[in-house]
Amino acid sequence: LRKASKRLSCHKRYKIQKKIREHHRKVRREAKKRGRKKPKKDPSVPGAAPFKEALLREAEQRRQRLEELQQKQKLDRQKELEKRRKLDAKKNAAKIEDQTEGTEPSKSEANTKEVLHKKSKKSLHSELEKVIEASDVILEVLDARDPMGCRCPQLEQAITCSRGDKKLVLVLNKIDLVPKENLEKWLNCLKKEFPTVAFKSSTLMTDRTMREHFSRKRARIDLSRNTECFGSDCLLKLLQEHCRTQDKAIQVGLVGFPNVGKSSIINSIKKNRVCNAGLGRGLTKCMQVVRIDKKMKMLDSPSIVADRANSTLTLALRSIIDGGGSGSIDVVEAVDAVLNHCSKQQVMMSYSIPDFRNTEEFLTLLAQKRGMLKKGGVPDIENIAKLLLCDWTGAKISYHSQPPGSQMLPPYLTEDKIAEMQKGFNLKKLEEENNATVQALKYPSPASSIVFQSAGMTNGKIEENKVVGEASQWESLETSEEEEEDDFMETDDQDSMEEEEEEEEKDVKEVNQVLYHLHFSSLTNHFLFSESGCDSSLSLSLDKSADEDDAYDFNTDYV
Repeated sequence: LRKASKRLSCHKRYKIQKKIREHHRKVRREAKKRGRKKPKKDPSVPGAAPFKEALLREAEQRRQRLEELQQKQKLDRQKELEKRRKLDAKKNAAKIEDQTEGTEPSKSEANTKEVLHKKSKKSLHSELEKVIEASDVILEVLDARDPMGCRCPQLEQAITCSRGDKKLVLVLNKIDLVPKENLEKWLNCLKKEFPTVAFKSSTLMTDRTMREHFSRKRARIDLSRNTECFGSDCLLKLLQEHCRTQDKAIQVGLVGFPNVGKSSIINSIKKNRVCNAGLGRGLTKCMQVVRIDKKMKMLDSPSIVADRANSTLTLALRSIIDGGGSGSIDVVEAVDAVLNHCSKQQVMMSYSIPDFRNTEEFLTLLAQKRGMLKKGGVPDIENIAKLLLCDWTGAKISYHSQPPGSQMLPPYLTEDKIAEMQKGFNLKKLEEENNATVQALKYPSPASSIVFQSAGMTNGKIEENKVVGEASQWESLETSEEEEEDDFMETDDQDSMEEEEEEEEKDVKEVNQVLYHLHFSSLTNHFLFSESGCDSSLSLSLDKSADEDDAYDFNTDYV
């Protein structure tokens, strides 16, 4: 159906306008009779009154108390509204479950989610295992803000105790987010165990399709700080020199925990976006092979899965945060653990937030400042907590941890192992290149960088790795292999002896059959030709056959 037209006749339109004019005239007439009331002025304190300053101060304090009370009442109302919304949402969810098939489907869905989560972790294990197995040199990528927390003792032990000539090199990434003095201390500490390379990857790396579009839109912005890479030449020279000493093509695998910059390092070396990289954790799901030159390939790997037995702080910064499920961690507890290991004043200065009493109040103030609010102006605490964790694992917040005062080697590292890992690398040249990289960068001041207390090394799940193992396992494997070889030789000898015996039995049976035929033919000749004087020859032949039957000569062929 068509809508009714809003057009009116002129008579009706003029009549309406006349009524409106009469109404306005009536309203003005009544207002004139009442008279206009002017707003009352605030009776200020006279200048000659005694204690004028004290009275003004009291009035200001009363006004501030009234404003605080109003703000408190507003927050209480918001909390009550949020509670009511949550209760209503729970009631609606319960009604929907009752209307459908009850609680059993929800349990099955939870079980399927847990199974899928386990399968995804198993696939990450298998892909990481492939990378370690195929690599000749393994680069363990560490975040320069917390290098000790990015190290995995299970991975290092597996590589150092493995058979084969595998090398482990530490790459200290994101060096532009820590003070210069702290970086030099960490380089001196880590180079005593493994060869260490200082690296700063380019964060804003575009692919070939985005290059023109990017240059048109942001031509005026200086992106040299984000697009420039430091330490790539040093790393390439180190690997190429090792390739020359080995005199063969090598494969280099990059391993590490989430958001340490594995894919960004490959993109920086290739100077192109060949691997997917971003702020999200666990973006790389499978092994990716990238050719660097004729004699070198780099293998990008998924992140190491952190063990659930680690501390809350370690899981907050090093685990893969996924939505829901038994494997996910509480983001508010994770933020609480991070804040407890930092200086409160430095966090307040970094985020420009006033004093707070607890983590929830800090997240509330941060959500209000950044405008992350739900319906009704309620702060979105969960999402702001996730965003804060992204700031700490990404390249936004500058913080640093101090290296250990008295350095103790891990139990799996001995002087022989250290010498074996450093063999084939020019360490003097590496130190000169690292010094050049350190001098070329700009660093934050120690006052603007947050002091962070590290929780130590992070335990990872590397027990499913089939490529590498401990030395005792290899020794047991070698002894078992030798026993298997001896058993195999014994079984081969037994089989050959049995075959020879069977062949001899077959030969004896064939010979007996031939002798039987000869004996039968001699008897027939005796009965047929007894009168012709052939008894002597037959008796000789029978005697001979009897002797041959008793002692068989294997050298003669009777067939």
